Amino acid sequence: MPHPIIRPARPEEYDEVARVWMNSWASVGLEEASDSLLDKLRARVPMEIERGWSLYVAADDGKLAAMLAMHVPDCYLDQLFVAPEYQGNSLGRRLLAFTRLQLPDEIWLRCVRENEKAWRWYEREGFVFEKEQVEPMMGRVMKYYRWKNSIAAAQ
Repeated sequence: MPHPIIRPARPEEYDEVARVWMNSWASVGLEEASDSLLDKLRARVPMEIERGWSLYVAADDGKLAAMLAMHVPDCYLDQLFVAPEYQGNSLGRRLLAFTRLQLPDEIWLRCVRENEKAWRWYEREGFVFEKEQVEPMMGRVMKYYRWKNSIAAAQ
C-alpha cells in the first residue's frame, strides 16, 4: 500500500480537513463527534488560515488521512491529527518529520493535558515539557512542549 502524500491543503478540502480533525480528536475520548463540533471546526479552518496557518494534508488516493497546521514564523505546530483508521502506521511520525523540515531549528506546541496519548508521544519524539497553563478560550489545561534541533542549538 502506498504511503499517503503530504501536500498543501486545497480550499475545497477544508470540510474534509475539519472531519479528519474531529474524528481524530474524538478518538482520544475527550469529546464526542457531533454536528456542532464539526460545524465549529469547519468555521475554524478558514479563520485559522486567515491568521497564518500553513495547512497540509496527508492524502491517500483521494482520501484525507491526516491534517497538519503550523505557524511557520512562530515555529508553532498548532495541529497534527491523524484519522483513526490511519493511526498506528507511522503517519504521525512522517508528519512530524515534515514539520521538522519546515521548522528545522525549533518547534513549540501545546497539547491538552488529558490527551496523554499525544503528549507522551511528543515526549518520545524529543519534545521537552515546559509548563502547564489553562487556555481561557477552551477552559482546558494545556501542556507546553518545545523541541530544539541539537545541532542548531550547539552552534
